[in-house]
Amino acid sequence: MNESLNIAIKASLKAGKAIMKIYESDDFGVEEKEDKSPLTKADREAHNIIMEHLSPLGIPVLSEEGKNIPFQERKDWENLWIVDPIDGTKEFIKRNGEFTVNIALVKNQIPVLGVIYCPALNTLYYGDKKGAFKIENVNDDNYEQKVDPIKLPHTSENPKLRTVVASKSHLSLETEVYIKKLEQQYGQVKTISKGSSLKLCMVAEGLADEYPRFAPTMEWDTAAGQAICMAAGCDVIDQSTGKTMIYNREELLNNWFLVK
Repeated sequence: MNESLNIAIKASLKAGKAIMKIYESDDFGVEEKEDKSPLTKADREAHNIIMEHLSPLGIPVLSEEGKNIPFQERKDWENLWIVDPIDGTKEFIKRNGEFTVNIALVKNQIPVLGVIYCPALNTLYYGDKKGAFKIENVNDDNYEQKVDPIKLPHTSENPKLRTVVASKSHLSLETEVYIKKLEQQYGQVKTISKGSSLKLCMVAEGLADEYPRFAPTMEWDTAAGQAICMAAGCDVIDQSTGKTMIYNREELLNNWFLVK
């Protein structure tokens, strides 16, 4: 395992451990950001832990909790980390377990390494040029003993059934229309609701055929998942360009996209 991937995994596990301490407490320290989205004490603490791990590598970091970096400063970055300390803060506050730590390494605007850790489920996904993998029942205390990652993707159990994964908190009308079109095309479509970047992981894993996202997301919501999906042989298609979605754009708000 290369150094960057190993450090990103350890950062996600350390952040996950800190997140779970707060998750299991009675004090989330919830605040409201300018865009009305929630921010918790766990977001801030996870951000600091990840920065401690990534900063020594000398690669700039674009994080949701440190996102106010002018485009003029970052436009010439060939390499950068894109980080979301907690993707799915609403799921965290709801205590449904479907929140993740996202860390991606982007080279020339394409995610080439991705780590997604779901601390409530003790599940780790990662991907790079060697492929995409999943490790179950893993945390910061036992990671060194986990030597048998599962190679992704799995084979679909029912190739005749089209499975679509959609947002648990942000299902748009456009997404519903798209699913109805699939029903007309395939006849049988199963829809799974899931929070955070776990939706991308489900496509990478082969548990879902498609993830249409016709609602707002930011670069840090998708970069790590895109790296894992691409490593598993899938793609994330920007619906405005018809091409693989790129990163470190002037506008950090993603266009609509389709993962398949």
